[in-house]
Amino acid sequence: MNAFDILGPVMIGPSSSHTAGAVRIGRITRMFLGSEPVKADILLHGSFAKTYKGHGTDKALIAGIMGMNTDDSRIRRAPELAEQAGLEIVIHTGEIDGAHPNTACITLTDAAGKTVSLMGSSIGGGNILVTKLNGMEVYVTGQKATLIVLHQDVPGIIAAVTEIAAEAGVNICNFRLSRQQRGGEAVMTIEMDGEFQEDLNEKIKQLPNIYSSILVKPI
Repeated sequence: MNAFDILGPVMIGPSSSHTAGAVRIGRITRMFLGSEPVKADILLHGSFAKTYKGHGTDKALIAGIMGMNTDDSRIRRAPELAEQAGLEIVIHTGEIDGAHPNTACITLTDAAGKTVSLMGSSIGGGNILVTKLNGMEVYVTGQKATLIVLHQDVPGIIAAVTEIAAEAGVNICNFRLSRQQRGGEAVMTIEMDGEFQEDLNEKIKQLPNIYSSILVKPI
């Protein structure tokens, strides 16, 4: 346990789980989209669904989707700022089998029609856990530098990606692979230790059969 776990993050709002964690869920979804969203569809589950208005979870999620950090003073005005920016927000509640009580499912769409869907939970102290990306299982905590590589499920692609990581001196501490079907879209989740150059991600993007690669720095 570190000081962050005990004290929690620097943040705006009454609850690290319902505000700081929510900001981070929204922010990481925006990172995965990789462009400016024009529409956000948000499904709230459990405690998020029951108390989001009182705890400002809706404002926090919207703030994160707009790229704000947990200590941004504009969080309280996020819905208003989203409307001014032309960002359409749809919020509804529902039940998700087996999900953590503080869970949100977010689908973002940009002006070109590109979408990304993510399921993330706020697990306490402002920490988050992303468990689904575009319907595929992942495991992203945001506590370590993480590569999220969307790719076609073809032979040799895992070896190619990990070879680039090895050449960069990266120590892979956690690796997960999820796919929709054989030969279809798949996602690698690679958590890494140590220092590495920013061009690592750019090199991975240049590989054949890679749809996108996102480097998520610790948040």
